[in-house]
Amino acid sequence: MSVVMTPSQVATAVDASAPVLVVRDLQKSFGGVRAVDGVSFSVEAGTMLALIGPNGAGKTTCFNMLNGQLKPDKGEVVLAGRPITGIKPRAVWRMGVGRTFQITATFTSMTVRENIQMALISHAGEIFSPFGRARDKYREAADALLGQVGMESQADRACGVLAYGDLKRVELAVALANQPKLLLMDEPTAGMAPRERIELMALTAEIAAAKGIAVLFTEHDMDVVFTHSDSVIVLDRGRLIAHGTAEQVRHDPNVRAVYLGSGATSGGH
Repeated sequence: MSVVMTPSQVATAVDASAPVLVVRDLQKSFGGVRAVDGVSFSVEAGTMLALIGPNGAGKTTCFNMLNGQLKPDKGEVVLAGRPITGIKPRAVWRMGVGRTFQITATFTSMTVRENIQMALISHAGEIFSPFGRARDKYREAADALLGQVGMESQADRACGVLAYGDLKRVELAVALANQPKLLLMDEPTAGMAPRERIELMALTAEIAAAKGIAVLFTEHDMDVVFTHSDSVIVLDRGRLIAHGTAEQVRHDPNVRAVYLGSGATSGGH
């Protein structure tokens, strides 16, 4: 039995099967140094792609071009079928790109719930509205996000007194407030204890799969990379030298030579 779809239904079906993020031939130079040199890759909905490489490989430069902080010299960034190359960071955020940073960025004097409420208010375009009743705005939505990251019991605590691992969970909830299609995570487990690292990345993978969010993350802990990524790309001196599953990348001779070390198994860096 054949199914006839309207043009809009056809477009939706095509978009649903396409990668959330497509990067084509991305390049960026600083002076005479090419920090990112012809990098291309894609990330599908609900998957975790790790971006790794030695210091100076171009990971941060690549990230900053994806969310609009840097304009590429050449190349294209496409989000859910829409070109976003060179668009300013706030516009990129509003189009559905969330980001967490190596150093957490929360309002320490505000409660956990208030931090999430502020993110929701901003996403709704109400950031310049009178602040008088901000504590009453989006309270249920904030609590729902905190429930997703396991922080609902600490909603009324000030962020300034939280343990570092809990702050990372709050930051994840903030990043989810704009209902992202793509989540960029820059060293998400930096400074965390080993058990906290496992729990945070397992939680991220679970949320990404459930909500169809594409996740691109940088990480120095190879145990985290090989355990929680669906695929891995490796940069060295701005060039993409490997792309595959964790197991393929782990045993790639070029990767072992320039990053993991010839005797590496599960790694570490």
